[in-house]
Amino acid sequence: MGAIMLNLIEAITAIAAIAINLVAMAHALSGSLTRRLALAAIVGGWAGLAIGLADAGRFVFSPYIPFPLIGLFFAVPLLTVGVLALTRDDVRAALLGIPQHLLIGLHALRILGVLFLFEYMRGALSGPFPFFAGLGDVITGVIAIPLALNVAGSHTVSARAIARWNAFGALDLAVAVGLGITSAAGSPLQLIHAGVGSQAMQYLPLCLVPTVLVPYYLITHGIVAAQLRVRSKAGAGRARSQVSIIPA
Repeated sequence: MGAIMLNLIEAITAIAAIAINLVAMAHALSGSLTRRLALAAIVGGWAGLAIGLADAGRFVFSPYIPFPLIGLFFAVPLLTVGVLALTRDDVRAALLGIPQHLLIGLHALRILGVLFLFEYMRGALSGPFPFFAGLGDVITGVIAIPLALNVAGSHTVSARAIARWNAFGALDLAVAVGLGITSAAGSPLQLIHAGVGSQAMQYLPLCLVPTVLVPYYLITHGIVAAQLRVRSKAGAGRARSQVSIIPA
């Protein structure tokens, strides 16, 4: 597969994945239409800003930039959603109210992580990063499909099974981010020197993964974990109430 064709496929799939996730989440969130459209505009604008800065070469690691913009784009969505969820009851309720099967099912798009392996084969990525990022994403995406279908169909799915999938998917992203940073040429934290490493992640279209898609998927993993915690607390509360009414 030629480099130009592969880049075109990556650009189309990255933008399509962002659009699908954005539309699905905006539709699923509770609240007025105006509020949901505002959210879509903010997220869409954020993705557009990432594309513009990447095109200008602002995501490339440089010794003159102590904190690269690519790191800022990764951290800001996570911190923003985390702070809002902790400080605003309406935001927390809206996030917890998103159907769990949707949150899980959208991870099926991570099957496209196989493109990292194609990039490795053509020499654009090297070292451990493309294998951990690519294979981990594919496994997460493949398992997400039957898991989401079972949850949506009200089939019996144990909270433990969902928690295990959720933990694996989140850990995969954390490992990929760590390997990406430590194998990127020019990174102040570079520890792995294996050819080109993860340098391609600093440029379009792959830079949309760490700046937009990875923060989004980490947020959804956090929401699923919070939903499981609320369900566990509710189950424990019902159990205590049932015990309390049993006559001595």
